[in-house]
Amino acid sequence: MKAPNSIPEVLDVASIRNQFPILNRRVKEKPLVYLDNAATSQKPQSVIDAISDYYTNYNANIHRGIHTLAEEATLAYEATRHAAQEFIGAASPEEIIFTRGTTEGINLVAYTWGRQHIIPGDEILISAMEHHSNIVPWQILCEEKDAVLKIIPVNDHGELSMEAYMELLNERTKLVSIVQVSNALGTVNPVKEMINAAHKAGARVLVDGAQSAVHLDIDVQDLDCDFFAFSAHKVYGPTGIGVLYGKKELLDSMPVFQGGGEMIKEVTFEKTTYNDLPYKYEAGTPNIADTIAFKTALDFVKETGKAAIREHENNLLDYATAQLQQIPGLRIIGEAKEKVSLVSFVIKDIHPQDIGIILDNMGIAVRTGHHCTQPLMKRFGIPGTVRASFALYNTREEIDILINGLQKAIKMLS
Repeated sequence: MKAPNSIPEVLDVASIRNQFPILNRRVKEKPLVYLDNAATSQKPQSVIDAISDYYTNYNANIHRGIHTLAEEATLAYEATRHAAQEFIGAASPEEIIFTRGTTEGINLVAYTWGRQHIIPGDEILISAMEHHSNIVPWQILCEEKDAVLKIIPVNDHGELSMEAYMELLNERTKLVSIVQVSNALGTVNPVKEMINAAHKAGARVLVDGAQSAVHLDIDVQDLDCDFFAFSAHKVYGPTGIGVLYGKKELLDSMPVFQGGGEMIKEVTFEKTTYNDLPYKYEAGTPNIADTIAFKTALDFVKETGKAAIREHENNLLDYATAQLQQIPGLRIIGEAKEKVSLVSFVIKDIHPQDIGIILDNMGIAVRTGHHCTQPLMKRFGIPGTVRASFALYNTREEIDILINGLQKAIKMLS
């Protein structure tokens, strides 16, 4: 743990903050301190402008018109597909399927590959730290197919038990669906090792990258995952748009997800033939404006530099952890050796929601509750946590404001 006064500045944070207009607003007559980035990140002006530019200058449906506006919109839309391919290291733009977000990506795999391949007695492995979006689709599938959902346990530090994982893998394991970074704990899971072990057992692997895509360098070919899902809104992009990556041979072999325009080659009343990848899984008019703006967000991250962003965020995590540990009665939930810039905690005899309400009155935005990980909260015997999550525009001064706010809240509630 670095000493607080030894943390260097690796980014021009003041300049970065100037690109995010919402950071200038006040909440309850206090300057906004936004520490809820794991729920959604704020958007730079360039992303906001990209949305406005589309609607102002070339609003048109894509892929279906030969007029100028339609061609411009199509080029901008497909440019995002290429940017997303580069961002996660996919082999081909055909492997990039646009979805509404991570949740839809996971459901797409469950309803297509899952229904196609899972039979009675098969086993699907997930972990005890999964978001509900990576639990419920597999429960539905297992109930429908009479398959078995098995859970990889989590230790007291908030880390997966790799020994238990290896024991759970067997010839009946058909799929491992695992989060790369826990949204509730910040734990970074050893997914490359897990993927290798799963493949040796003959299983496919889906990686939930909702939290990892913004923090970690992602190379799906190096990971050798079969599927990878993430959302734009946690990568400084708009809501309602995300990506499902799948290996081309798998996507080609899977049945369609939704029927409608764009996902077809030819429709007759006797038979319909389906489009090639990636359009096979993109039925109907898509979220064009937000998809186009997604590229601007990815460009913003690329130009800023993930390495510098990660170092800044890790410095903030070290600083916040050191300060929080000085507060009597405060217990950090999730103390894995490998973490991203997120810290969850509880305070003795005080409900997290009460803390959150008081902090909000001070202009401080944190997340409280179970973070869509109710089984994980049950594992730790708590109703929920207070979660502070940091991004590239956050500062040590904001952490100081958080610490001061917590101390005041404790006095008020004790």
